[in-house]
Amino acid sequence: MTDAALPEPVSTAPNPAPQAATAPPTAARRPHERTHHGHTFVDDYEWLRAKDDPEVVAHLEAENAWTQSQVAHLEPLRRKVFAEIKDRTLETDLSVPTRHGGFWYYSRTREGSQYPLHARVPVADVDDWTPPAIEPGETPSGEQVLLDENAAAAGHDFFSLGSFAVSGDGRLLVYAVDVTGDERYTLRVRDLDAGTDLPDEVPGTFPGAVVTPDGRYVFYPTVDDAWRPYRIWRHEIGTPTSDDVVVLEEPDERFWVGVGLSRSQRFLQIELGSKNTSESWLLEADDPTGEFRVVWTRREGVEYTVEHAHVDGADVLLALHDDDARNFALVALDVPAPGSGPADPADARVVVPHDPQARLESVDAFAGHVVLGLRRGATPRVAVVTLDEVRADAPWEPRELEFDEPLYSAALGANPEPDAPLLRVTGTSFVTPPTVFDVDLATGERVVRRQQPVLGGYDPADYAQRREWATAEDGTRIPVSLVWRRDAVTLDAAGTGADPAPLLLYGYGAYEISMDPYFSVPRLSLLDRGVVFAVAHVRGGGEMGRAWYEEGRTDRKMNTFTDFVACARHLVGTGWTAPDRMVADGGSAGGLLMGAVTNLAPEMFAGVLAGVPFVDALTSILDPSLPLTVVEWEEWGNPLADPAVYEYMRSYSPYENVPDDASHYPRILAVTSLHDTRVLYVEPAKWVARLRAAGAPALLKIEMSAGHGGVSGRYARWEEIAFEHAWTLDVLGLAQVD
Repeated sequence: MTDAALPEPVSTAPNPAPQAATAPPTAARRPHERTHHGHTFVDDYEWLRAKDDPEVVAHLEAENAWTQSQVAHLEPLRRKVFAEIKDRTLETDLSVPTRHGGFWYYSRTREGSQYPLHARVPVADVDDWTPPAIEPGETPSGEQVLLDENAAAAGHDFFSLGSFAVSGDGRLLVYAVDVTGDERYTLRVRDLDAGTDLPDEVPGTFPGAVVTPDGRYVFYPTVDDAWRPYRIWRHEIGTPTSDDVVVLEEPDERFWVGVGLSRSQRFLQIELGSKNTSESWLLEADDPTGEFRVVWTRREGVEYTVEHAHVDGADVLLALHDDDARNFALVALDVPAPGSGPADPADARVVVPHDPQARLESVDAFAGHVVLGLRRGATPRVAVVTLDEVRADAPWEPRELEFDEPLYSAALGANPEPDAPLLRVTGTSFVTPPTVFDVDLATGERVVRRQQPVLGGYDPADYAQRREWATAEDGTRIPVSLVWRRDAVTLDAAGTGADPAPLLLYGYGAYEISMDPYFSVPRLSLLDRGVVFAVAHVRGGGEMGRAWYEEGRTDRKMNTFTDFVACARHLVGTGWTAPDRMVADGGSAGGLLMGAVTNLAPEMFAGVLAGVPFVDALTSILDPSLPLTVVEWEEWGNPLADPAVYEYMRSYSPYENVPDDASHYPRILAVTSLHDTRVLYVEPAKWVARLRAAGAPALLKIEMSAGHGGVSGRYARWEEIAFEHAWTLDVLGLAQVD
């Protein structure tokens, strides 16, 4: 990839057909029977699973050609939206430098380049923690480029950077890349003094490799046939990879494994976790060939993570756990000595008790402070504990950092140095661009290091955000966040919609993942055309604590779908929008949500946008040979073993519940990727085939060289967003180009 300016995109389909399609593709019906628990499901389109079959590839290409023909009239709008995103973005830019060891590390982008480059400059004054002032576009004195992703991506249609770790002595870079989208990364080691890669190369790794502080060893994870990271390996740099040693292998197919290095660089840590159980192992980083030891022996249904800290003159582990603490509590325990057995949880001292109103999510230890990430009232927050002020006989009293906006997302930024006197914090909202602060831990003073620039005269005062509450079928109050342009939406005296506006309603609702307030430059192209953007914080996510998640998983999964419909009805009932002016949007597990609500309440939406949608959920979860299936049983239940789970999933799985006549369905666009290893392309391909056979106006767009995250490269991603925005605006009746 060169730095030359990119040409304007000319196509919205990844592989345009040589001539325009004149009719939608019709997938042949080839009945395939699947029988479980006495029930037989006849699947007409299972044959589309044969990814390498030329007939399947031809069908997918025909789907792309048909989609291209149906959106061809939107090409001027798509080009305009792409130009708006580009014109609002400072293309030559850089991140706020982060100090680690003797260097300031940062990444920067250049106009015309798809990917960033990663660089560093030496620390000039060890006592100065103010990041160096580097102007976008300039090459600072002493800069050393660690990795230019554009050079690494040259010649490839797809590129993703996985592992990226510099040794403690600053001599070596360990990095890993994926150039197909299947999330199998090739690990390499770069000599930063020479600027060249060493012979060490390991294919098929998973992201998350670490290098020991002395730069001698690399620890990295690999996956099994089900795409589950299950082994941690040790590689001695400079030796054949055939000599690499497995230091831990997890046989339980429900568990993923990962490896890391404590901020203090005292310990290597291996974390194992399923959906509801976890376990931590430790090894002194200065003894990398030693034996890892478990902190607490795993107990089914108990999750915990540990963080090394120095409290009251002693080394301790801070353990965040949910044992009889649904929203998690924080305890301190002694570091298990080498050769000793696991610690006894009963010996741990509670330092931050369980709070039913606040979900503790993370703990980070520094030389004089402990920082907590927590969630209260559907809002993420950051709290600080000053270790000089803690008492051995009393719980800690975290102090939350306050921000001016009620809908605001605060999180800990990059803080690799344990002795730093400043705390790097990031924050954003629906109207405030991402902002990087440094907080003086001694005085509490905040310094804004950088706010993402938005070109073109963006003024946050032109936009408004608010939180409303819908009422679910069971009476539960569901948060709904909204953002809109003030002069484009008419409100009545009560502050609700006086004239139904076009509205995009987004949802996810799975894995305890929260949809927090965030700023988006591409979203401005919708807001400035009068579209209200809303987020339905449905159960299954984590916005309101652990209970919120538990109320939207396994045998209570239907709550996720009915919550979303309740939010849609609330927005219509309060005058914000109308069914013929609303598009629903969600991806992955949120794509399952899209498929389910389309079946539940097709009359509520004018359009449904489903990204990499998990719409054939029951078929996938019934097949333990597929990637991730066994891991997912704790999220959805095991329909293979339990007939009740089978019947429950059968009641909502979108593909199986498409009616014989779906001609009344809203317009549907499904977007997927051929190399997706998480939600296989076959799910949306089958779904669209069945929808179209039932008369639904459904389109499929499939990226032929991408994975679960879609296309790579920022310009390619902007093209994809512009395509989806143009389709959305067309559904909402706003496709005109001024």
